[in-house]
Amino acid sequence: MPETLHPFETLTPSFVMDAVESQGFVCDCRTFALNSYENRVYQVGIEDGEPLIAKFYRPGRWSDAEILEEHRFSFELVEHELPVVAPLTNAAGESLFAHGPFSFALFPRKGGHAPEFDNLDNLLVMGRLLGRLHSVGAVRPFVHRPRLDCQGFGRDSVALISEKFIPPEYKASYDALTADLLQGIDALMDGRHRYIRVHGDCHAGNILWRDNAPHLVDLDDARMAPAVQDLWMMLSGDRPRQMLQLAELLDGYGEFADFHPGELRLIEALRSLRILHFSAWLARRWSDPTFPHHFPWFNTPRYWGEHILALREQIAVLSEPPLQVP
Repeated sequence: MPETLHPFETLTPSFVMDAVESQGFVCDCRTFALNSYENRVYQVGIEDGEPLIAKFYRPGRWSDAEILEEHRFSFELVEHELPVVAPLTNAAGESLFAHGPFSFALFPRKGGHAPEFDNLDNLLVMGRLLGRLHSVGAVRPFVHRPRLDCQGFGRDSVALISEKFIPPEYKASYDALTADLLQGIDALMDGRHRYIRVHGDCHAGNILWRDNAPHLVDLDDARMAPAVQDLWMMLSGDRPRQMLQLAELLDGYGEFADFHPGELRLIEALRSLRILHFSAWLARRWSDPTFPHHFPWFNTPRYWGEHILALREQIAVLSEPPLQVP
């Protein structure tokens, strides 16, 4: 069954303002919920100051040690002058606070728009940014935050869907397909690749473009992973188009860090894990009222039919030659 959650409904405007004011700010009674599913994020107006962003972490997802390790990584990146939106600290140097059943953090509000990855010049800039990020991420490992691996993203996801969610008419196909897919992923993610600290979820929704430059937000999924995890989600279109995009990314990346070409063979394995994990993520959160509201197509016969088709396609793609470094 989906996990039991603390009710986010307790995050009323009054509760949110009380939490923010517990850190010495005076709210002006303006609160605005921002798009966020895993956690809850609000813009909160502050008297005599710019609005703040208050992020309330989903109880039970990360330990305080894991959240604080994410914060320290953000601070480390800022110290190296990377454009990362890091949490604010109080006079005691603390960045993680508690109010009621929730841990929360405060961030400065930063404006911007989504990046245009169809613009190859923008990909060159993103490559430089990620090269700088990974040069810092490679200095030391995370101690508390997990690795991106086939167990957590793959097998655990498949077990949940197979046991609790997949309709009976699709179960035999799902079990057979995922067994083959996991075997193919294991063959590619064979432990020979270097794992470093990465952003972990580097897609357009977590990048703000302003002042002609990208700014990274939301390191909530930061973990140990191959460097290519932060690159592949910016590739789209047919194979020739992806080759052009990859060339720009790696040209910029190579100015600040060495990219290991052997990691390109991991792209489709990582994409497969994301597909499996996304389905299980929706399943785990289905008791949260916001999920049925925003994802009404999940857990329908049509969804599972399309999911089975996507798994078949990934099995075929895993056997194809990987993208090559231009």
